[in-house]
Amino acid sequence: MDHNRTVAVLGATGYIGGRLVPALLERGWRVRAVGRNPDKLRCRAFASNPNVELARADALDGPALTEALRGCFAAYYLVHSMFPGVKDFEDRDKRAAMTMRDAAAEAGLARLVYLGGLGDQDGSLSAHLKSRMEVGEILAGGPVPLTWLRAAMIMGSGSASFEILRYLVERLPVMVTPAWVKSLSQPIAVTNVIDYLCGSLDVPETAGRTFDIGGPDILSYRELFDVYARVAGLRKRVIIPVPVLTPKLSSYWIQLVTPVPTSLSRPLAEGLRNKVVCRENTIRELIPTRLLSPEEAIARALDRTVRHEVETCWSDAGSMRVPEWIDCGDAPYAGGTVFESAHTVTLSATPARVWHVLTRLGGDEGWMYGDWLWKMRGRLDKLIGGTGLRRGRRHPSDLRVGDALDFWRVLVVEENSRLRLLAEMKVPGEALLQFDVEERGPNRTALTLRARFLPRGLWGIVYWKALAPVHTPLFKGMLTALARKVGGAILSGPVTPPKEDSKCRIS
Repeated sequence: MDHNRTVAVLGATGYIGGRLVPALLERGWRVRAVGRNPDKLRCRAFASNPNVELARADALDGPALTEALRGCFAAYYLVHSMFPGVKDFEDRDKRAAMTMRDAAAEAGLARLVYLGGLGDQDGSLSAHLKSRMEVGEILAGGPVPLTWLRAAMIMGSGSASFEILRYLVERLPVMVTPAWVKSLSQPIAVTNVIDYLCGSLDVPETAGRTFDIGGPDILSYRELFDVYARVAGLRKRVIIPVPVLTPKLSSYWIQLVTPVPTSLSRPLAEGLRNKVVCRENTIRELIPTRLLSPEEAIARALDRTVRHEVETCWSDAGSMRVPEWIDCGDAPYAGGTVFESAHTVTLSATPARVWHVLTRLGGDEGWMYGDWLWKMRGRLDKLIGGTGLRRGRRHPSDLRVGDALDFWRVLVVEENSRLRLLAEMKVPGEALLQFDVEERGPNRTALTLRARFLPRGLWGIVYWKALAPVHTPLFKGMLTALARKVGGAILSGPVTPPKEDSKCRIS
């Protein structure tokens, strides 16, 4: 490869990284996409491009990161630890930035580009924005010249900020809000963010400098609510600011009303009290681009959402942890008995027809059977700080490894063969839902559903036992409903299939 035209993108499967890679390819760059999980990388559309290399590395693993960066001209650092399962994201982000700073120097990079957040460095700055500032300062302290872009709210289909705005305005005609609705912000369209990120390498004068990036308009969050309502064709929302509502309290109702979990909504809500406005606009002279207004950005995002053309989503980010017991393995080593509830139905259809229906589960389509039970479980999950069902899915029919699917995460997608989902709901243990499609003859297919659960302590066992009477009718009903949706006659079942592994215990 021509190393002078090779750039590494850390966080290539995240919201910004997933859009940046195709944009860099269009501009003639060769891209080394770096991520923790190679399966997640391979499922991205850009992975098949001949000018893309895939490299596995964790931002906290210095040797692996150095090797992944070696031979590249520059690197984009788009890593963030603010996702479910990480309690102290500030410390993790700090350590990752130090690792990246040293690895970039060791690998001999000529440039670094980092996307951070706007905000004045003072005592009122939220923990999230302070962390973003600290990361930038650490990267800038290394020998590799850093281009540091600082952005306010990023407006685009699938962004966490846009989803919070969309759900609040669409679901709440009357809002009792904290005083932060009067805070000023300078939102920027995601397409303009990508323009600035790409342009940073094209313009040598950006090396070793920090730039504020924002859209053409400065407005309060209250005004932004009004803009969204107008663009979406909704009545103007009644907004009642109440000083006693703290950012922490407001994060709870944001978490209840929107699909964004507490791990994201709380830090974002705390940051809403800060004024995030560009202090200078030098970047506009160095990298000219037409800035989209908030109205244009919202209209584009809504159009893509309606047409199911959301390239990346906030839920794409985060690690994809694969449990060691996933294939049953040695139950004592895994930490105890792996419970399983399994059912098979055989129908008159090809595997492709079955797969076509199976991959449309969740989201607006629902779960085919007992939807009220799924919705009730989703509401309960939201109440206790989980993801709930509102997260939905990125696309109504396309599934790829790493996708969020309601309160599941897609682990395996083997076309016409296997779909494996890991639960991200709040449960006292680890739960897995797996669908296996097997051809049994001409126009004859067996569809097996397996629900597996590794309990955590006594409460995990109690949880599984309490739900066991519900599982059998629910899962059998799902298989029957799926078969009907496929349109093929049910030839046998649903019945309990043979155990897939003797170390799994059938409930």
